[in-house]
Amino acid sequence: MKVCVIGTGYVGLVAGVCFADSGNDVICVDIDTKKINKLQKAESPIYEPGLEELLKRNISEGRLKFSTDIKSAVKTSLFNFIAVGTPQDGDGSANMQYVHEVAKSIGKHMNGYKVVVNKSTVPVGTADAVRDIISKHTKFEFDVVSNPEFMKEGAAIDDFMKPDRVIIGSDSEKAAKLMTELYSPFVRTGNPILMVGVRDAELTKYASNSILALRISFINEVANLCEKLGADIKNVRKGMGTDKRIGMSFLFPGSGYGGSCFPKDVQAIIKTAAQNKYDFKTLKAAEAVNKSQKRLIAKKILKHFNNNIKGMKVALWGLAFKPNTDDMREAPSIETIKVLLEHGAKVTAFDPEAEQNARAIFGSDIRYAKSCYGSLKDADALAIITEWNEFRRPDFDKIKQLMKQYVIFDGRNIFNPLTLKSHGFTYYGIGRNV
Repeated sequence: MKVCVIGTGYVGLVAGVCFADSGNDVICVDIDTKKINKLQKAESPIYEPGLEELLKRNISEGRLKFSTDIKSAVKTSLFNFIAVGTPQDGDGSANMQYVHEVAKSIGKHMNGYKVVVNKSTVPVGTADAVRDIISKHTKFEFDVVSNPEFMKEGAAIDDFMKPDRVIIGSDSEKAAKLMTELYSPFVRTGNPILMVGVRDAELTKYASNSILALRISFINEVANLCEKLGADIKNVRKGMGTDKRIGMSFLFPGSGYGGSCFPKDVQAIIKTAAQNKYDFKTLKAAEAVNKSQKRLIAKKILKHFNNNIKGMKVALWGLAFKPNTDDMREAPSIETIKVLLEHGAKVTAFDPEAEQNARAIFGSDIRYAKSCYGSLKDADALAIITEWNEFRRPDFDKIKQLMKQYVIFDGRNIFNPLTLKSHGFTYYGIGRNV
C-alpha cells in the first residue's frame, strides 16, 4: 500500500519505518532539509533502540523514502498521515497551526480519493477542522480518520509492531476497511483493532495518557507520605500492585514524569475541559504534584547540607526524562539542575544519550562527563535522576574512592539502602524507610 507520513518527528518517523517494514511503500515528508538529508543517509535524528537498523534495511530495499516534496508525496499515496507537532500554547492548549497547514497542503495536492489520518495527538474536534480545511481546497473524495499512537519512548518499535490495540476513529466504512487492511500485519496475535467514532478516538489518547500521569503522581504522594510515617514505599507498592484491580505498571515513585506526552496531554485535556465549562480537578492536582516532585531531589540535597551548597560539586546521573531515549523535554533533571545552580552548586552530569540535547538547554552552565564514574571526582553528592540500566549495579567502593563526601540521593529508588549503608554512604531515596 502507498503511505505518506508528513512529519518526521518521533511519532512520524517510527510509524513510517514500521509501515515500510511490513511491506508498504512509504514516503516520509518534512520541511526540515537537514533532517531529510540525514534520514536519506539512514541516520536517525533521534535515539530509539532498533530504529536505525530498520531505517537502513527499508531504505536499502526501496520501501522507504524521505522527501521535502509534499505535493508529490500526497499525489502518489492513498494514505496521508499527519504526524506533525502539536506544541503547547501558553494557555496549555495544543497549538494546531502545523496540523492545519498540512491539511491545507493535502487538499491542494489531492488527485483522487485519499484517507487522511490524524496521527498527531490532537484535541477533540480536530478531525472536523481538518475535514473543513481540506474541503475548501479540493473536490476529490476523501475521509478523515483519527488513529492515535500509544508508543513509549525507548520501546516504540515494539509498541508499534505489537500493539495492545489499534484504535481507528472513523465515520466511513470505506476508510475503516482500508485502515484495517493497513494494520492487519501488526495484530496477527489477536490483539484488537477497535473501531470507534472519530471523537472517541481523539479523546481516548488524552484520557489514556492522563490516567497514567495520575498513577505516577498518586504513587509519588504515597511515597512522600511514607517518609512522614516511617513506612517503605517499596512494600506499600507491592501490596497495592498485586491487587489485580490495580496492577504494578506506572506505580514507580520517583522524580516525576516528563517527556513530550504526559505534561502536554494533561495540560491539553485540562484546557479542553475548561473550554467546555468543566473543572478537571484530579488532573489539576496531578499536575501540581508533578511540578513539585521534579524539585524533590534538589530539596533533599539542600536540606542535607542545611541550605548551603554554594561551591559544592553535585554529580548527576541521568538527563533524559526516561531511559533508552535522548529526549529532554520536560525532564525532571532540568528542574533539579536549575535549583542546584540557583543555590550556587557546580553540576557535573552524565547521560548515555542525552548530552547533546542537554547542551542545548544548559550550554556551559554545567559540566558533562564521559562516563558515570567520570562525574564523581571530588563530588560532595551524587543524584540519580534517570534509571538507566548501567547505573543499577555500580562499584560502590570505586564511587567512594572518587567522592569527597559519601551521600547519594536516589531519585528512582534503584539502589538497596542497606547495601549503601554497609559501604558507608548516607542514602536518601523516595519514600524509603531508612
